[in-house]
Amino acid sequence: MTDDDKKGLPNTYTDFIEKFPELGDAHESIGKAVDLAGTLDAKTCALIKIGISLGAGLESALRSHVRRATENGALEVEIEQAILLGMNTCGFPRTVAAWQWARQALD
Repeated sequence: MTDDDKKGLPNTYTDFIEKFPELGDAHESIGKAVDLAGTLDAKTCALIKIGISLGAGLESALRSHVRRATENGALEVEIEQAILLGMNTCGFPRTVAAWQWARQALD
């Protein structure tokens, strides 16, 4: 993994991938296969994954998908809406935490 590939990724993730490259390759392969399994574009997939990350309480994943969403043309208001959609399902505290993580990723 090059330094450019590591940009924005958590150190724990990059350390794991460097230690176990076969697992990193398998993880990446599954991710690509899932993305290609349907008709949703990359931006929509990233917005959905923001919601999934919010629900699971996965801070680093949420930040990663915010980054990917913006790379694929998502606007800040779209990212915020993806987060706000979690309010009734996941609760206020988790939604506010996710909003904070997204703000940090966007800054």
